[in-house]
Amino acid sequence: MPWYLGGKQAFQTACQSYCGACADCGGVRGISRRTNRRLSGHRHRVEASVFQLIGFVTCSAGLVYLSRASLRAPRSHGFYRFFAWECILALVVLNLPAWFAAPFAWYQLLSWLLLLACLIPLGFGIRTLRAYGQPAAARAAEPQLLAFEKTTRLVTRGIYGYIRHPLYSSLLLLAWGAFFKAPALAGGALALAASACLLATALADEAECLRFFGAEYQAYMAHTKRFVPFVF
Repeated sequence: MPWYLGGKQAFQTACQSYCGACADCGGVRGISRRTNRRLSGHRHRVEASVFQLIGFVTCSAGLVYLSRASLRAPRSHGFYRFFAWECILALVVLNLPAWFAAPFAWYQLLSWLLLLACLIPLGFGIRTLRAYGQPAAARAAEPQLLAFEKTTRLVTRGIYGYIRHPLYSSLLLLAWGAFFKAPALAGGALALAASACLLATALADEAECLRFFGAEYQAYMAHTKRFVPFVF
């Protein structure tokens, strides 16, 4: 006999065989619960995506303001640096939901190692520039430079005795540290784009330093590496 002619018991049996629901309520309530869970999960994902988008747009607005002079000088190192910052920001926002997931997974451990390591060249680089670079108004004609970049003396001591761009090394470590939070194709593309932009930034920065410091900077380049001591 078809279930629709067999009364309530036959209806419950048919529903249970379809969805595996409890015997008391039949399949209808089980379907409803799964549908609600699915809708709730979808709503949470949409809300998270909205917050990520708002965060990205807000931080991007700050980066645009900080880089406003560089963006008007397309060949300056700050121009390329802006796009490196944007790629890193997008990478951080993309992987933010997985930032603390699976804390003992190999990729998370590698990520934290890179993120902690990025603080070393950043701290030593800024400290050395401020201590020995002698920033002055003599470079006021270069508005694309940030305040601590307007050095009038070539810094070759400390971490700068090994690499020419410790601050960009820090950003490279940050980019790949953020990537390994949740390794995926989209994140890999952003990390590679950030790396390419940072290389372009370093090349433009070196060209600017050659114009300002001349032969002294040329000699400095001969015995230092760009990002990684003794390697590259």
